[in-house]
Order: sequence, then structure tokens, then C-alpha cells
Amino acid sequence: MKVIEQLLTAAGIAPIAGVDEAGRGACAGPLVIASVVLHDPFAPELAPVRDSKELSENKRETIFDLIQNCAKAISIVVVPSQEVDARGVHAANLDGMRRAVLGLNVEPEYVLTDGYAIEGLGVPNLAVWKGDQVVVSISAASIIAKVTRDRIMRELDLEFPEYGFAGHKGYITAAHTKALEKHGPTAHHRTSFSNIAALIHK
Repeated sequence: MKVIEQLLTAAGIAPIAGVDEAGRGACAGPLVIASVVLHDPFAPELAPVRDSKELSENKRETIFDLIQNCAKAISIVVVPSQEVDARGVHAANLDGMRRAVLGLNVEPEYVLTDGYAIEGLGVPNLAVWKGDQVVVSISAASIIAKVTRDRIMRELDLEFPEYGFAGHKGYITAAHTKALEKHGPTAHHRTSFSNIAALIHK
């Protein structure tokens, strides 16, 4: 982990921004994209930072605070489900990534993303396969995005307790499907997703 960041830093390229998203595959709730510039990606205190999917919810919350303390800049973009439906999840994700980078209060010299390059950014950027597992800045962005989205879903759970958003976070589970069949979709469900569209046209 860190090899790409080490090569860029050795070449005098800094600061480096990492970008990742949360909620791309969910059928309810927003798509959240984060961009993070760390003061020092190689700082020992950042050793616990890894792909958000490898961490428990409590651990992510703890590391979220750690990243905030170690970051030079953080930018978060929340894309509502209606925009995901209107633009398509891929286009909404790419635009959100672009906005997250442009929203940083520090201009990066290089941007590393998880899986998808950002066209028309005006800053050199590289899509890294499984970037959230091999680039610290991307891992940090994945945690910021995931924790932010999880908090939003817990708030939605208070508004719509019958759907269980706090548990499944808007992803498809047997319990979520059962709730959808009983209550129908909310305004926060993505009608462009086949399972939601099928319920609407049932």
C-alpha cells in the first residue's frame, strides 16, 4: 500500500488527492463522494486507514475522526437519489468525483481515484484498480464517504423506521425487499433501479 503515493512524492508531485464513493450500488439513499488530501500519507498514525469495507462501523467512525485530524483538505459531495435517477449512477458518480476535487480548499497536483478516471478535470489523475485497498489517500476518502453516507441513512431511518435503513443502508436485503413490497418506495429510493421500477409498475 502507498507505492503509488511514494513514487509521486519522490518525483516531487504533491499534494495528492484521493477520491472514492459510497452508495453506488444501493437502491435507496444518496451517492456520496469524498476527496481527501492528507498532510502526510506516510504518517504512522494513519496505519489503521484501509478500505472502508474491511472495517467495522465503529472502527470507521473512530478512523473518520483520525482522518479529519490528519487531512490538509476534505471535500464531500452528496448526490441525492433523484439526481442519480436523472443522470444515471455512472454519470452522477463521475460528476460527483469532479465536484469533490474542485471543492477542495487545496489544489492538488495529482488525483488518484478508485476505478474511474475523471475526464475534463484539468488536473492529472489516475484510476487505480482496487485503489481503496492500495492507496492511503483513496482509503481515507472511502472512509469519509462511507461514514458520511451511513450517518445520512441513520437519519433516514428515523424518518422511515419501517424500512430499516440504519441496518442495510439502502442496499437490497430480504428485509428491505419485504418492506418495499409492504410499503412501496419512498422519495429516497432510486426509481431507475430495476427492483424499484418493478415495484412501481407492479
